[in-house]
Amino acid sequence: MSKTIRLTAAQAMVRYIAAQQNSDGERFIEGCWAIFGHGNVAGIGEALHAMKGDFPTWRGHNEQTMAHAAIAYAKQSGRRKAMAVTSSIGPGAANMVTAAALAHVNRLPVLLIPGDVFADRGPDPVLQQVEDWTDGTVTVNDAFKPVTRYFDRITRPEQLLTALPRAFRVMTDPAECGPVCLAFCQDVQAEAYDYPESFFEPKVWRQRRIRPDEAELSEVAEMIRAAKHPVIVAGGGVHYAGATEALKTFVEAHNIPVTETQAGKSALPWDHALNLGPIGVTGGAAANTVCAEADLVIGVGTRFQDFTTGSWGLFANPERKLVSLNVAAYDAMKHGAAPLMSDALIGLKELGAALGDHSAPGKTEGLKADWFGKVDPLTDAPEDSNQLPTDMQVIGAVQRQATAETVVMCAAGTMPGELHKLWKAGKPGSYHMEYGFSCMGYEIAGAMGIKMSQPERDVICFTGDGTYMMANSEMATAAMMGIPFTVVITDNRGYGCINRLQMGCGGAEFNNLLDHSIGGENSNIDFAKHAEAMGATSVKVGSIAELEEALAKRFEAKGPYVVVIDTDPYPSTEHGGTWWDVGVPEVSERDEVNTARANYEAKKKMQRVD
Repeated sequence: MSKTIRLTAAQAMVRYIAAQQNSDGERFIEGCWAIFGHGNVAGIGEALHAMKGDFPTWRGHNEQTMAHAAIAYAKQSGRRKAMAVTSSIGPGAANMVTAAALAHVNRLPVLLIPGDVFADRGPDPVLQQVEDWTDGTVTVNDAFKPVTRYFDRITRPEQLLTALPRAFRVMTDPAECGPVCLAFCQDVQAEAYDYPESFFEPKVWRQRRIRPDEAELSEVAEMIRAAKHPVIVAGGGVHYAGATEALKTFVEAHNIPVTETQAGKSALPWDHALNLGPIGVTGGAAANTVCAEADLVIGVGTRFQDFTTGSWGLFANPERKLVSLNVAAYDAMKHGAAPLMSDALIGLKELGAALGDHSAPGKTEGLKADWFGKVDPLTDAPEDSNQLPTDMQVIGAVQRQATAETVVMCAAGTMPGELHKLWKAGKPGSYHMEYGFSCMGYEIAGAMGIKMSQPERDVICFTGDGTYMMANSEMATAAMMGIPFTVVITDNRGYGCINRLQMGCGGAEFNNLLDHSIGGENSNIDFAKHAEAMGATSVKVGSIAELEEALAKRFEAKGPYVVVIDTDPYPSTEHGGTWWDVGVPEVSERDEVNTARANYEAKKKMQRVD
């Protein structure tokens, strides 16, 4: 008879989580973010306290942004490590739903443990309980179901014996990887059970490498041999598979140019001869020119988001065929692609072997030089220091102060598009962009998560004033924990990116820039003082030259370091890019909208849905 140990369900959960390892022999769940309230303070809180000497607990200031930090940690770790996040019931749990969606879209592991109602329903309804009048089993945590890869509600202590292994299987499976939600009834957390001691023995979860099917491999190899103008679209899967060197070897051996999605950027160094740079709506002319002419598009670890494909209007060659090398069958089969379902590292190696000495005939000379010749001047410091700088000039200043260990990160607004086009990423992992969900408020918490994942890196976060106002509370957490990273706040007094989109669709400037809002007094928020009040070292600068001087001092700060600069909300990089499908009104009193609608209809005809 196996030995048992009597523990509460919460104690058992924490002990099990702390014993799970990745294939490097490191703990897979590094620790737990927690905001306690009723629903998790008595059960989970006591269990985490008992393990605090071995399993860390961190206190954040918002459930959503705690989860953002955990997600960024997992992303920067290449999905080899993750974090848990626990909340109370009701609004605390609901706050995490947005973060769950972000992790789901980006295929990133995070273990979410919201408190839930009483399983025995004795005090029903409890404080903050959402009551469904037609289904007594529904709680607010059911909102996690469509935005998690695995959901379970723990209503008995012994259910952990099956629920926890299932949760870790999902988080460590390259094909199914994503967020897990274990909604934990608060009375059950405190109930005891005799668990087998063997349940808590260390276990290694290996991220399996799926090998390609021989028939799929042969078909794709023949398609590449037959192609006159093939191109590779490198996505985030290249990074998660540790396949950056394999990609470099493959393209050099077979002379196939590479384009990079937001998630794939830095898969190859920016100056590699075959790296044509960013693709799609926020892409460059070099990559998009080759993609428009390509007769074979080879996706590697990409889910072909609309920003990548120009809403499926970019790949214009009528003879174009599509290949998708992807570990997930769902992505490998998209849009009629010839699938090569495989881990990116193994798939590229075996595809390279199948191709032998084949070299693609395509030529791309001059495209990169022409592209950089157009955009490099945009990042130069302005000659007139009295003019408001552009976002492109801010990027140039940061680029000039960056080191080989710099990780630049962002998520929403103007900067993702400008960084995708203009940032010159060096080694893999030096560019961290959350652009699957493009969630405002990810930036500051995400920067903290990146630094926790790789303390040796120089983390620089770009954020606008709008997204800073949406979620800045983890600045105080980083200051409290002494986690150093740099935040560059570009203050254009509103939502400049969406204002430009509004104008591009023929709309009048309305409700985006604060200067144009109803009752619109000019924005006069002192972001430097605000960040300082939360414990950051901060400075407001008045020019690009002052920005560079301030950035040079960032390593002197003990915690977060914030530099604020006012910018012009209107200019953006006009070069490169391609169409994006945004519905323009069919009927309007504005001539500008009618003109935009006519242009929209013309572009819509180029869209391919096959």
